[in-house]
Amino acid sequence: MEKAQPTNNNAATRENLHILSMIRGVALLGQVLALIFFTWVQPIGLPVAAIAFVLSVYAPLTAAIWVRSRRAVAIGDTEFFIHLLADIAFFSILLFLSGGASNPFVSYLLIPISIAATTLSRGYSIAIAVIALLCYSLLLKYYVAIAALAPSHHQTTGNSLHILGMWVNFAISAAIIIYFISRMAATLKQQEQEIAMRRDAQLRDEQLLAVGTLAAGTAHELGTPLNTMKLIVDEMLLDTDNQADVVLLYQQIKQCKTTLKQLLTTAEESQSTKLEAQPVQDYFDNVLARWQLMRPLLQTRIQFTDSSAVSAVFHPTIAQSILNLLNNAADASERVNIDLSWNTEMATISIRDFGAGLDTDKMKMLGQPFVTDKADGLGLGLFLSQATLTRFGGIVSLQNAPEGGTLTQISLPLVTAEVS
Repeated sequence: MEKAQPTNNNAATRENLHILSMIRGVALLGQVLALIFFTWVQPIGLPVAAIAFVLSVYAPLTAAIWVRSRRAVAIGDTEFFIHLLADIAFFSILLFLSGGASNPFVSYLLIPISIAATTLSRGYSIAIAVIALLCYSLLLKYYVAIAALAPSHHQTTGNSLHILGMWVNFAISAAIIIYFISRMAATLKQQEQEIAMRRDAQLRDEQLLAVGTLAAGTAHELGTPLNTMKLIVDEMLLDTDNQADVVLLYQQIKQCKTTLKQLLTTAEESQSTKLEAQPVQDYFDNVLARWQLMRPLLQTRIQFTDSSAVSAVFHPTIAQSILNLLNNAADASERVNIDLSWNTEMATISIRDFGAGLDTDKMKMLGQPFVTDKADGLGLGLFLSQATLTRFGGIVSLQNAPEGGTLTQISLPLVTAEVS
């Protein structure tokens, strides 16, 4: 089933934008205090009007973005990338008005690079670094000179080794941030995804344990009423009226008792660590034979295609999972088509029914416990089947067939050995 990963990504990006807004606020406050100090306390000849205008535009923008980051709106990586570009642009303008690359605060351009490296993809991060380095390079030549910030040994005219060294230092710092920090951030994201997957698997196992405990108790309780029904049916068999119906009822009760015994056998076999390989053809023949005993009135078409002589090891719970999916198809219509194929690596089963198809409103929820699109369904069959087959590397997909009905596809990896 699909998970709500895009929603989680939007929430993370929105939180990153909120943090970026706080960083902007701190930087904005520092710039305002610096403007006040170097205008009234220790004047150094700054173009006050121009800088004040830039800050007056930057301040409400920062406030607006902070408000946006607090609202439940979708914020993607592209928008976050644009916000970082805006920061680089505004700060480059401020640097242009206050001495260019000779301004000691030019290293602030590394902050958007660091933020991009930890929050955005490698492509966006490289773009931010290149643009920041380009702005730094332009500020070496184009700027409003401030004598107090550009003494003679810091002049950018000529071949100043100091200015060249500052540029090389910035370029190396940007490269290190993009390469190493972005890799560290990617590793952390991967670890978070693995932890989330383990948490989901643990939750699914807990649900399976709860359902398994319930099934064991239910199986024990069903033994008594089945024995009672069998005794009554045995007496009814002595009557010649409706003999065919009674025989069918007897067969179904016998199948129920066999299923309960199979449940105990499967539980015992599941505890064993040694499972013998068996021919794949024989395995599927036996599973389908059991299913057809459960559904004697169903019209079925079973076709084996591209099947080779292969033996494989099957966990006892796999058969029950396949039976659950077959029964779902049988509940949906009176006709079911089954196509099976396999090779030495993978077995594929396609189950096509001709019912009403899946409810589009519930399709995303199918596969979760106690969610069903059948009026009298329990919502456990698909959940148990998917959880079991996923445990052994299998994949179950359901979709509405173009001609109507539902197409269920099972892909199951095989632990195989060639049949001699």
